[in-house]
Amino acid sequence: MQTIGIKSSSSHPPDPDGEERLRQARTPARDLLPLLAGAATTIAGVGAVLALADIDSPLRAPFTLFFLLAAPAATVAIALRNLEPVGRVLASLSAAVAVNLLVAQGMLAVHRWSVPGGIAAVAALSSLILLLVLVRRLRGRTARRRVS
Repeated sequence: MQTIGIKSSSSHPPDPDGEERLRQARTPARDLLPLLAGAATTIAGVGAVLALADIDSPLRAPFTLFFLLAAPAATVAIALRNLEPVGRVLASLSAAVAVNLLVAQGMLAVHRWSVPGGIAAVAALSSLILLLVLVRRLRGRTARRRVS
């Protein structure tokens, strides 16, 4: 394979200090994303535990609602990684609402509605979606390795 070198249009040599400053400027933003993901996971987990354990707390309703939206939305967002960010956010939130509505409708149809059961069903469906995505990715990798 042949590589094509592209020369910069400026006649000045690259400034290593400038590149270092640019890299340092991006570091806090890179560190913020995993921190926010960890906080979101913690909030969702606390919401699920509060609802499943039937603990009376003023944080129970908002944290549980966050879990019910975030768990399916995160798994669908992982499945749609090739989509543009705005489209991925809209599609994953729409899918999260659809999963919640389907779980509620199914539980009402069989006359087995309960809050812990709904949370467990949403968690199970989210885990199943994530498992299917991971299995599909692993199969794709092994197929590409065999062909190469």
